Amino acid sequence: MSKTAKIVAGGAAVGIVLLIMLPAMGVPFWIAFLIVVGIPTAAYLTLDPSQRRRLRRVTRKEIGR
Repeated sequence: MSKTAKIVAGGAAVGIVLLIMLPAMGVPFWIAFLIVVGIPTAAYLTLDPSQRRRLRRVTRKEIGR
C-alpha cells in the first residue's frame, strides 16, 4: 500500500469514527457532519493560491518528474 493510500485510509477511518462518536456524545448528526467536512475545507481555503496549485500538482503526480 502506498503512502498516499495509507493517509487516505486513515483519514476515512477518522471521519467514520467521528461520525459515529459525535452523535453518540449528544451532538446532532448534521453538526457532526459539518465538523468532519468543514475542518478540511477550512484548512484548504486558508492556503495561498500558490499552495493550492502545488497541492493539486501533488495529486496529479507532477512534482518530482
